[in-house]
Amino acid sequence: MKLPVAVQLYTLRDETEKDFIGVLEEIAQMGYQGVEFAGYGGLTAEELKLHLDRLGLKSVGSHVGIEELTNNLEEVITFNQKLGTDYLVCPWAEYEERTDYINMAQQLTEIGKKCRAEGLQLCYHNHDHEFEEFNGEYGLDLIYEETNSRLVQAELDTFWIKYAGLDVVSYIKKYSNRCPLIHLKDMEAESKDYLEIGNGIMKIDQIILTAKEAGAKWLIVEQDECKGSAIESVKTSFENLKRLDLA
Repeated sequence: MKLPVAVQLYTLRDETEKDFIGVLEEIAQMGYQGVEFAGYGGLTAEELKLHLDRLGLKSVGSHVGIEELTNNLEEVITFNQKLGTDYLVCPWAEYEERTDYINMAQQLTEIGKKCRAEGLQLCYHNHDHEFEEFNGEYGLDLIYEETNSRLVQAELDTFWIKYAGLDVVSYIKKYSNRCPLIHLKDMEAESKDYLEIGNGIMKIDQIILTAKEAGAKWLIVEQDECKGSAIESVKTSFENLKRLDLA
């Protein structure tokens, strides 16, 4: 069975600022099955749900900052319950020393308990900086070691794993059955710039096959920066995925 594909709306942030619903319509027309939110365009959950249902799109997840997850969790949960969201994702955090990772794990544990009690799953999304080492151990691994896998799962960003110098396939295997969400991106060989999926050096076919074996539920296309039209970039990524016939 092929994994469904969503798009992270951060990729289309400039476009959604002008016409949020219009962007959702274009995404649906391309063939995407879901979206991952990074803001809601000032729309209510009820308004968004009506449009998602109309377009046949699933609210896969929402990126919500750690401050919001800590200070306004009840509101975040209620909003996303109305959207039919499955995953709340902490997208970013800063660290200076090992204890910062331990403290983050404790925060995520408490948030994860509340999410799970309300039918949502908390995930943590990595960049490259979490791969700093402490006595031979990565900061990101500390977060997962210090948390229960039922409460805190992984949204593995394949681009940043590669950028940090690790083997993406091996790292996905390491968190088999704990990584329901996989961020797919591609990379230019020399500059390490972002590229549309299928146009760079990332082993997309191997990543997808490994993600399926590891129990992933969704592939999520994201391109942090696009050299041209972001709409055309996510369209190209989806078309290239279709040609691989794996997603």
